[in-house]
Amino acid sequence: MLHADHQVVVGDRGRLVLPADVRADMGIEAGTRMLLSTERDGSLRLRPYRSIADENRGLLADLEPTDRSMVDELIAERRREAAREDREA
Repeated sequence: MLHADHQVVVGDRGRLVLPADVRADMGIEAGTRMLLSTERDGSLRLRPYRSIADENRGLLADLEPTDRSMVDELIAERRREAAREDREA
């Protein structure tokens, strides 16, 4: 996809029409969910949710080893807490 500037006009009810070549290049079709962000410099950033999901896929994969079960760890932790509570009672 090439970087290009396109002039768009705000229509009635605040609607913008994305140029056909932009929609085609980005695979945007009717019903595509988009995220509109306001930037600090006053500009707007428009991104398809699909690109945000792709960008963040696997972001947290390295945080926890896959050979351990979080459920098993939580159960073991709760059992330790229960045993400590029994000793203190």
